[in-house]
Amino acid sequence: MDEVARLTRPDRVHWCDGSDAEYAALVELMQANGTLLALNQTTHPRCYLHRSNPSDVARVEHLTFVCTREREDAGPNNHWMAPAEAHAKMDALFDGCMHGRTLYVVPYCMGPIDSPLARCGVEITDSPYVVANMRMMTRMGAAALARIERDGSFVKGLHSTGELDPERRFIMHFPEELTIKSYGSGYGGNALLGKKCHALRIASWQARTEGWLAEHMLIVGIENPQGETHYVAAAFPSACGKTNLAMLIPPEGYRRDGWKVWTVGDDICWMKPGADGRLWAINPEAGFFGVAPGTSTRTNPNAMAMLHHDTLFTNVALTADNQPWWEGIGDGQPAVDWQGRSYDPANGPAAHPNARFTVRINQCPSWSVHAEDPQGVPLSAIMFGGRRESLVPLVFEARDWAHGVLVGAAMASETTAAATGKVGVVRRDPMAMKPFCGYNFADYFAHWLSFDKPGAKLPKIFHVNWFRKGADGKFLWPGYGDNLRVIEWMLKRVAGAVGGNETAIGILPKREELNLAGLDLSAQAVDALLGVDIEGWRAELTAIGEYLDGYGARMPARLKAEQQRVAAALAGGEAPAKAAARA
Repeated sequence: MDEVARLTRPDRVHWCDGSDAEYAALVELMQANGTLLALNQTTHPRCYLHRSNPSDVARVEHLTFVCTREREDAGPNNHWMAPAEAHAKMDALFDGCMHGRTLYVVPYCMGPIDSPLARCGVEITDSPYVVANMRMMTRMGAAALARIERDGSFVKGLHSTGELDPERRFIMHFPEELTIKSYGSGYGGNALLGKKCHALRIASWQARTEGWLAEHMLIVGIENPQGETHYVAAAFPSACGKTNLAMLIPPEGYRRDGWKVWTVGDDICWMKPGADGRLWAINPEAGFFGVAPGTSTRTNPNAMAMLHHDTLFTNVALTADNQPWWEGIGDGQPAVDWQGRSYDPANGPAAHPNARFTVRINQCPSWSVHAEDPQGVPLSAIMFGGRRESLVPLVFEARDWAHGVLVGAAMASETTAAATGKVGVVRRDPMAMKPFCGYNFADYFAHWLSFDKPGAKLPKIFHVNWFRKGADGKFLWPGYGDNLRVIEWMLKRVAGAVGGNETAIGILPKREELNLAGLDLSAQAVDALLGVDIEGWRAELTAIGEYLDGYGARMPARLKAEQQRVAAALAGGEAPAKAAARA
């Protein structure tokens, strides 16, 4: 802190303790300087709105760097800069940048304070908005500082909003030094350094070194009518329904039968093999930083129920009576848009497409008390998925761990508004980690493969696609709560209760194995959802092979062999077990 203060030259230094009084003072300060607006305190007590600079509303992947001594360690999946060059560039920006401002020292813990899998950090920032968000998103304050003293190590993060100039904006990661430097942005993923920067980019490096995994995954508990709870981790790119799935409400028939869903986390999962050989997982976050547009009582009742008090909203619109509003909310009308202008449809959406809410996780009605278990929760299954209008079936199971790693490595999805750039473009996004893996993807895939060893009781791996469309351009699958029907089939596969239909790309449900009761699905829609387009998949496997080849000599031979095995099964038009036997 002394070193940073000499560089940044703040007027004041404040050590954050995470107390209620401190938070109240921050809110009062931001209201006074106009960076936080109180919402309707009758309908939304202790809820506030923050408006970002219009040039600072999403992650900036093209300005995000991984700075390792060797370029190959960062890999072609990351922008790279030599550490000395990056430090010099950033320190020049930080020089005197906090003059006239307060420097906040934010000690925080990612994960339950007493969890052996939790890791700590300290973020130094000049943004009270960042401090307020970090208080909701992490275990921040005195308890975290005490753990740091016990552990003797922590991730160092330095952040300044700077001038919010897009030409003077960089997010630098130094994984070998456990250090992050972020300048020129106040947006969540760029400024809340405990989130993507620490919990994924730096933690993925830590995890490889220490024998665990840091993943862009939700964690949800599925309780069946017999009272048994199975935990599932699921990786989806941002704004592809992770929060909705994490807070899923079972369809009426399932609720009547006694099914329950428990939320452990909606975005990040740290997992490690336990003494019993299973993978055990924690959610390192203490809150939600969720996408608001599209969230409604129809799509996510649990989310709506928790947003009526003690919530920070970012870049949403306002109704005439000062309530938050966004596209898809389902009721009310916008009066003021996300930039503070009188709403005019000619100016575009009322709320920014990447508008957010920040709220403590324990406000969620489906929050699981086991989210605080220090040892974590045991995983029965891992799901990968993305937005694919065609080709990819509703669900299929990988035949083993190596095939599952290939399925995750080959993930592709249409881009969303969570990152700058064009929306709707299909790109490879392995394990939904393309923007977040802190090292070379080839080494990352090898690390995943390394968990398949004698004695391991690894989760089954599945791939899902809620976004398949028909010829009319409409979604074939209803999604939302009805996704539990697919998860039920997965858990039956985990238990060995159904056989499935073995195909070249994996094991799909037989029509009679899926509970489709009460759904208005035509036979043609079911055929499309559960069909395998052999020709299309042959082209896909060729593209996957070319993608893997792009990582050069570091790409694990085992993963290439797995791609070739599936390609051979498709070429022969036969089930993979037969292809393997013939080989």
